[in-house]
Amino acid sequence: MCRSIKTLREPYASDVTTEDVRAAALQYVRKLSGFRSPSARNAEAFDRAVDAVAAATQVLLEDLQVKQAPQRHP
Repeated sequence: MCRSIKTLREPYASDVTTEDVRAAALQYVRKLSGFRSPSARNAEAFDRAVDAVAAATQVLLEDLQVKQAPQRHP
């Protein structure tokens, strides 16, 4: 797993931005491809992959159902 990718779901993160999702997608694609920065001939494929991973990540985060913490009664 990419060590620089942080958990983006509640309760580990709040106020996750589009930039957070895209940064995680970029790190993932970099790890899989082995390219920090792709060559000009691979840039379009690289960018499409980042977009696809970011979109899938956003859908996942929106669809996850996180168990609520039990409410404490005083």
